[in-house]
Order: sequence, then structure tokens, then C-alpha cells
Amino acid sequence: MKRFILFVAMCAAGFSCSQPQSLQDRLTIHDKEINEIIAQMTLEEKVEMMHSKTIMSSEGVPRLGIQDIKYADGPFGVREEVADGFRPKGWSLDSATYFPTGSALAATWSPELAYDYGNGIGVEARLRGKDIMLGPAINIQRLPVGGRTYEYFSEDPILAAALAVQYTLGMQDAGTAACVKHYALNNQETNRGTVNVIIDERTMREIYLKPFEDAVVKGGAMSVMPAYNKVNGYYGTENFVLNNEILRGDWGFKGMTVSDWGGTHSTMGAALGGLNVQMTGDNYLGQPLIDSIRAGRLSEEIVNDRVREILRLRFAIEPIPEDVANTVQTSQPESRQTAYNVAAKSVVLLKNEGGLLPIKNDKVKKIAVIGRNAVATTAAGGMGAGVKTPYEITPLQGLQNRSNGNFEISYTPAYKNFLGMFARMMRDADPKEFAQVIDEAPDATLLAEAVAAAKEADVVLFFCGTNKYIETEGSDRKDIKLPLGQEQIVEALAEVNPNIVSVIISGGPCDLQVLEKHSKAIVQGWWNGLEGGHALADILYGNIAPSGKLPFTFPVKLEDSPAYAMGNFPQKVDAGTDVFAAAHRDDITGGQRRRQRPAPDAHYTECQYVGYRWFDTKQVPVMYAFGHGLSYVDFEYSDLQANKEKYRANDVIKLTFNLTNNGSMEADEVTQVYVKRLDAQVEWPVKELKAFQRVTVGAGQTQQVTVEIPVESLRYWDVDADTWMLENGNIEIMVGGSSDDLRLTTQVAI
Repeated sequence: MKRFILFVAMCAAGFSCSQPQSLQDRLTIHDKEINEIIAQMTLEEKVEMMHSKTIMSSEGVPRLGIQDIKYADGPFGVREEVADGFRPKGWSLDSATYFPTGSALAATWSPELAYDYGNGIGVEARLRGKDIMLGPAINIQRLPVGGRTYEYFSEDPILAAALAVQYTLGMQDAGTAACVKHYALNNQETNRGTVNVIIDERTMREIYLKPFEDAVVKGGAMSVMPAYNKVNGYYGTENFVLNNEILRGDWGFKGMTVSDWGGTHSTMGAALGGLNVQMTGDNYLGQPLIDSIRAGRLSEEIVNDRVREILRLRFAIEPIPEDVANTVQTSQPESRQTAYNVAAKSVVLLKNEGGLLPIKNDKVKKIAVIGRNAVATTAAGGMGAGVKTPYEITPLQGLQNRSNGNFEISYTPAYKNFLGMFARMMRDADPKEFAQVIDEAPDATLLAEAVAAAKEADVVLFFCGTNKYIETEGSDRKDIKLPLGQEQIVEALAEVNPNIVSVIISGGPCDLQVLEKHSKAIVQGWWNGLEGGHALADILYGNIAPSGKLPFTFPVKLEDSPAYAMGNFPQKVDAGTDVFAAAHRDDITGGQRRRQRPAPDAHYTECQYVGYRWFDTKQVPVMYAFGHGLSYVDFEYSDLQANKEKYRANDVIKLTFNLTNNGSMEADEVTQVYVKRLDAQVEWPVKELKAFQRVTVGAGQTQQVTVEIPVESLRYWDVDADTWMLENGNIEIMVGGSSDDLRLTTQVAI
């Protein structure tokens, strides 16, 4: 509705509205005025716009009344105001809503919630006077160990793209420009500043670029952040193919690109490769750019093009006056409600043997909450962007607040904390609280306390998983084992109490082989925002039914995952200190400078077989499948029908089926639709997700569900023809509750 109102307002203002404009074309409506401004600008003024002014702003044109552009991290909440070195300024009104992180949002499988999420951040960014939010982060989760898995959405491009589009639309409807990142193929933190991704174009187009394409074309993203890494030999900020041929050419992008902080590497490469703004510094897109133009090595028209794109965004986003920004608390009640809604629909019930959950007071009186993650906060920590949140409800607080006096709740920490490379930031911390190594054996005293508590309880809630220092920007995990002796702890707890509910608090997958043996119930609880503890408690107590679904596969063991099985990760070369940490985080590096070493190649020879595509096609067993998630009710699927038997290239496959809730409470189910090519000549995985829909069904009720698959979404990238092609043939359509639980099938012809 807001986009329609904007369109009507444009028509009323005299813009040509005879035909609906694309979201990208709407950025060009001020081009005549912008060109007049450019004609008045000196070369120095133009170049001044193409690099940072402060650590979180770039220059306007003061002489002509064009305001600076102001940026803010990050993808799950507006970062507090920072000075150089990302040191907090200590303001009082910059506390923002801490939303669940990316993998938690993805576990909702809800584009509607993604819109609300992006809109909430966009509204709060405006209150802070910000023009561009550096998010969403939408790279494909290729590695289970990925340091930024918690920021990203999914291993599947269809799910990631659907969420990216709505997040972007929601944010920009609030008047804040979205900066989708990290474009492209930033799938590892190891050597991220130098690694060269070697990939074929079909895989790149179909898997890794899909979320970016849709965010730009369908979401109208006004800004894009090139990644640190190289793709097929060229850095993201210098990649002519990615930035000019694909982004601006094929996708019609009319906005601006901004480098990741420290991600610019040359003057000519960046200028010709499509970069608009260098963050941070001016050593490339500053005086050297002016010198290159005056020496005749570069046309000033290139600069004019880049400045025009910057001004398009500046005209599209209304600047907030200094005396209006930061005058009220950033965090808003509506945003906090959205954060709760996302958290409540993200929690994934992985296992529930014997119906141990939900916890009811007719069977349970004493609950032993065991594990430091029950009290750990996750709004900040590690190297990545955090949120200065007004509060954060931890799992223990949530359980206490929602207990209504029905339960006696005890707490013991069981294991120490681990800070890894961030330990230097905690010099004054009590060493008894912190483990020296990630696989440190359980402390005997802490373990004894935990076992004693478990022995006295009716049910044990064992909170395990990682933390924001283990999963972090700037480094990937060495493995996905549960850290800090958590496997030994759950074994000891199981010896004295069989009723163990293990709650995993993490951003990415963990190895659950030991946990699975000793837990009757397992819950994936995520890093779930400032209301996460309340949402989790509402699930555990049965106030609402769990409805989250995994956005990525939990492998049995790390070595089963495709990049490891193919020997593509980790690469042998260590390129040294992280690019961002070396430039901006002396508090972490201790002032250590970045070492220059040869850039390693990352070969994506697993091609399109990412995540479940690999496991299903290669018939590799998994611990928990992509899309998996149980409920407190049983759902029945029936009567699948397609509206036709044969479809042409421009058609839409319309499917209907019935979904019945056979339980005693209202519940949501995420229905998933996969396709299998039955007589294909082109290589395909055994199945691919093509549509999904979250559905709410009342107790004992049946609802007819309708989903659509545009036939064009079945195309593949033909490398020889250099275009999208549709392969004719028969396909099997499969519908169910997860990638390994597909209960209905039908066939159609293309």
C-alpha cells in the first residue's frame, strides 16, 4: 500500500505515470535536475562525494545544498553511534531494537515477517537520521562453519531471495535505503580480504546471485555493497562483470555501490569497475582519481555517472535535519513487537521424543536450567555489528517471567565462557569465568553443581551451543562441535535424569551426534533478539506451538558437507590478519598490521550442489534436513491438484492442497514445494525448493492452501548461449513439511 501511495504521489507531482515504472527506474525521476547539479559541480566536489567523510558518512555538495549521506550498521538492528575505530560515542538515545539475527528470521520462512523486520529497522534508522542501512546480508550459507552464518538467511536461493525482497521493501517503505550485501560470493570469513572465488557462471547465477537479483529487481534495493573477496580474479569493488554487466546491465540497477570498510584496492580498477563510494579513506577515490582524470587516463564522464547514481539515492531518501534526528529513543514498541513475533515463529523443535514438550505443571514442578547460554546475551560481541539494545530477555529470564509461579526453577552455569581472539578486550574479567581453549574440559565444580541440580529436577533444560565470540565476523569456526565440554556435560546429566531438553543457542548448525543420544527433546533457539527469552518460554511452556523450520541442513558431521567433501574448504593458504580488523579494530588485533601473503583460490567445484541439493542427490544421511521442524500438533496433507497438465514459458503453475490440523491447539505449518526433473538432459539436483507458504490452521480445522510456481523460475543459465533457457519435459512436484517429508506428488509437463 505504501508503494502505491508513493506512485500516486509521483503522478500528482507531474511525473509520467502512463506506464508502471520498475522500482529501479523510479530512482531516475530526478535525473534532469541531477544533471543540472552535476553541470555546476567542480571535479573536486564530484570526487569528494566518492569517498568517506567520516567512518559512517560520505560527502554531499554543501555549496549546492546537497546533504551528506549517513550510514549505519547493521542487518539486525541500528548500531549505536560510533566514532573512529568503531568506539561507541556513549549517547543516551541510540539504544535500538535488537531483532533476531538473519538465520533466525530465515527459520520463520515468512516473507511477511521479513517485511515487518526491515520496516522496523528502517523506521528506527530514520529516527537516528540515517539514510542507508548496511543490510540485509543475503549471501548463501555455503559452509556450516561460516562466521557470518548467523547474519545470512539460508543455503537455498529461493528462500533467501523471498526474504531479501520483503526485507528490502519494508526498509525502503520506511524511507531508509537498503544496502544489500555482500555482493557477491562472500561465503567464508577465512581469508575474506584476499580469497579468489573460482566459480562457473551457471552456479553463480542460479544459486549465489539469485537473492541479490531479486532484492534489486523485485525489492528495488537502492544500494549494494561489493564484497571483500575476489570473484574469478577480480575484487568485488573492481569486478566489471558483477557491477556493470550484471548489476547495472542485466538487472537494471540505478542506485549506488559502497565498498565494505577497507574493501577498495585501486583507483582505476574501482572507477572502471563500478564503485561509487570508497569506505573508508580517500587514498583511491580521492586525489588519485582527480590526478587520473587530469592526466587523461580516465574520462570525467565515468565520475559523472557515479555521482549521478549517488545523487539518485540522495534525492530518493529525504535527509533528516540534525535538530530532528536523535531526539527520541531509537527503539520503538512496534519494532519490539515485531522482534517478538519473529522470535516466536523462528524456534525450531528438532526432536520431541515421548511428547516431553511442552512443559506442563501437572507433570513438572521442578525445572533445572543448566548452561551458561541460558543467561548469555547476544546483542553484541565478536567483531560484527552489534546492537545497543534497551534490554534483552535471556532464556532464563523468559522462563521465570512466563512461569506464573507454576514451577520451581534453578540455574547452574555448567561451563565457562570462551572469548577466543577477543580475550584481550576483557582484561579485567575474572579468569575463573573464562575457558582458555574452546574444547576445554568441564570444570569439576561447575559440573558437580549441574549434576546435583539435574538429579533433583523433574525436567532438565540444558542450554548449549555457541556464542557471539565463537561465531563471528572475521573468522570461521574450525569445526561445528559443541564447545566447552558440553558433550561431556550432557552425558553426565543423562546419567541422573532421563528427561533432558537440549536448547541450542547458536547462529549456525552444530554437531549433534552426542546431544541426540542423550536428549529426549532438542530445540534450536537461535540468537533471537531482545524478546527472545519470552518467545522461547512461550514455546517451551506450550503457550504457542513451535513452527520454525531449518533454513539450512544440520549434517551428521562436518566432513559430509559439500565444500569439505570436495576438498574445497579450508584452503591451504592463510592470508594473515583479517582485512577489517587490521584497519579498524586495534582493540582486537593489538595494533598488528595486516600481513601480505598470496591470495588463496576457493574452487566451487561442488557447483549447484549446495546444502540439501548435495545431501539428497549424493544420498548422504543428515542429522536434520533442510526445512525440518516439528510442532505440538500433527498436520495432514491431502488432495494436491495442479490447475493444468501442460505449461508454457510464460505460465504460472497454480497448486492447491488441503492442510488439516489434527491437534488440540492452533498452529502454523510451513508448507514447502519442491520439483524434480524426470527426463532432463541438463544436469539438475534430485530436487529443488521452488515455493513455500506459512499457514495458520485452527485446532481440528482444514484449510485449502494455494501456491504458485512461475514457469520462468524453472529456467537454467545456459553458459554457451549466455542467457536463461527453459528445458522442456516432465517434472514431479512434491509437497510437504520439509525436504525429507514430502507427502504429496503430482506431475506436469513443461
